[in-house]
Amino acid sequence: MRRFQMPPQILRLVLLTLAIVGSYMVARVFLTPATFGQYGWYRGAALEELAARTPVYAGKKACDECHSDILHKLAGDAHKTLSCEACHGVSRTHADDPDILPVKLTGSHCIRCHEANPSRPAWFKQIVVKDHYSGKCTECHIPHQPTQSP
Repeated sequence: MRRFQMPPQILRLVLLTLAIVGSYMVARVFLTPATFGQYGWYRGAALEELAARTPVYAGKKACDECHSDILHKLAGDAHKTLSCEACHGVSRTHADDPDILPVKLTGSHCIRCHEANPSRPAWFKQIVVKDHYSGKCTECHIPHQPTQSP
């Protein structure tokens, strides 16, 4: 009786599969961080790494030091819940050094939030840009008090 012999093509496929699986398992051992799996499918050291980053946002308290009059106006209007940096951009450098000016406002900052979008709630004020926008929002609206006209 003749002994069963595997065709060479199948043998090569089996060896190739074993090589791929083996290299994956070796790479996984070396590339998986030590703290992975500490909190389920998360890397435990990620929280400490994120907390150690230098913050880039100054926050409303930093703006209040010099611009309390504007924050006082803003407190009674539609934009009271927004952070200053939502419109003016990241301002940590401006808070640290007042000579460095924050981002200058343009109409595109307003459009980011107020362009008509069906996913936004119906009560949220939205515009159709081609029908409403004339090039500069501040011609008709005061950014810190948008419900009032200039």
